Amino acid sequence: MPRAARTTARFSLPPLFRSVVLVVALVALAGCSDGDDGFPADGPYGAGNTTVTLRDPSRDRTLTVEVWYPADAPRDAAGEPVQGFYPPGADRDRYAELLAASPDPGPSRGTRSTRDAVPAGVSGDGWPVVVFSHCHACTRFSSFSLAERLASRGFVVAAPDHAGNVLFDDTLGLNADTLRVRADDVSFVLTALLDASSGADALPGTLLAALDPARVGVFGHSFGAVTTGLVLQDDARFRAGAAIAAPFENPLLPGVAMEQIDEPVLFVVAREDNSITEIGNQFIRANFDAAPAPVWKVEVSDAGHWSFSDVCALGGTLFLAGCGDGVRQTTPRQPFTYLPIADGIAIGQAYVSAFFASELQGDATARAFLATAVPDDVVTVAARP
Repeated sequence: MPRAARTTARFSLPPLFRSVVLVVALVALAGCSDGDDGFPADGPYGAGNTTVTLRDPSRDRTLTVEVWYPADAPRDAAGEPVQGFYPPGADRDRYAELLAASPDPGPSRGTRSTRDAVPAGVSGDGWPVVVFSHCHACTRFSSFSLAERLASRGFVVAAPDHAGNVLFDDTLGLNADTLRVRADDVSFVLTALLDASSGADALPGTLLAALDPARVGVFGHSFGAVTTGLVLQDDARFRAGAAIAAPFENPLLPGVAMEQIDEPVLFVVAREDNSITEIGNQFIRANFDAAPAPVWKVEVSDAGHWSFSDVCALGGTLFLAGCGDGVRQTTPRQPFTYLPIADGIAIGQAYVSAFFASELQGDATARAFLATAVPDDVVTVAARP
């Protein structure tokens, strides 16, 4: 489906930012209570989740996909230990060992969703759908608590493991070819969810028939944010996208051009991102400047690359930029303590869920929240609504 013509010029930065130093700096891409944040933490539904396996014969590729959805289940469900996202076996045991070796606070250890719960009844055109793309060498559940929050607010969230680019199987690597594979994964998952003959008929109850193909979004963290940009550029079914802690267009992972993206976009910036560094953050800001309205940029002080995720400091050695004590990248060699992990997760959840509620559900309260900085001593918002 062709894109409408755009008049926004492709952004550019001084030659210095296109130097080898940039490539080195960006390579690390590889890798609150209710109401306190100004936007309701949970919606009216409980959250259910289920795991499905989807086969794409055209690419000879099989994906494990987690799906969260509004459910007739307790809103404060105890859920299950996070290692339960893996079936019994070696990977479940390995993840449990990593959790046991993690600091506290550190990675999230338990869910608040009910596995295979009965879907909530739906009226009107059905539930809006959002697909999540995880970070490099992460997992489909790296941001599961955000998926649960979206489900409680009336969204169906689907997250594939990008096979070959996951925690215990990173064979594809961090490159433009993998970016293409990941974007195709996201598009395939949406196609499968909307096609009853695809294998997604393993979804519980009436969920498969309760999806609204006209209200579809995509979001991702780190490499998943770049993936989100490519999906928005190439697949016109997606109507809105959010990028957490990485730019869409950048020279390390070519293939995305801001001039080809005209959907509403939210960018979340970790100001002390020692993974993509200040150069990477400048690319996010340049992406924001090049994007057409409506577009929002949320910058979070003292946040690091993993501050918004559920895997911060996993195993005590993985995904560390954003957890505990560190050194500032905005003021080199200055020691500091990152934003508390729970605060980073809460801020990310508030703005991402408000963005999709605004753009896919027409929620005026959510749209108003997007223009505010909460808390105002931590968050800075720029917007062209």
